Amino acid sequence: MSRRRFDQAMHLMRDKDPRVRENAFDFLREHADAYVDELIAEFAAERDDPGLRCWLLELIAEARSPAALGVFRDQLESMDESLSFWAVRGLEMLDDRAAGQVLDQARARGLIS
Repeated sequence: MSRRRFDQAMHLMRDKDPRVRENAFDFLREHADAYVDELIAEFAAERDDPGLRCWLLELIAEARSPAALGVFRDQLESMDESLSFWAVRGLEMLDDRAAGQVLDQARARGLIS
């Protein structure tokens, strides 16, 4: 997948038209595994739009990449419940030993039930 297509989709996810945003999200969801590094970078850089941050974390979860382990671990403590939800879901979707350990530690600390 080209960086140009990713950049176009990210631009469209910021459009005012909800239908345009959803179409861009759907495109990225279909190709999340190909763009996981770019999605992680966008998530780290986004500060102004909580809804977009949530969508980005959902897309990162859809990628099911071990590269996202740290992102999910960091978001378990988020005050934004939608981000902590997608952090847990992302860890569950990774379905590997490291993700399981992070979930177990979060449960032990009372961050999740």
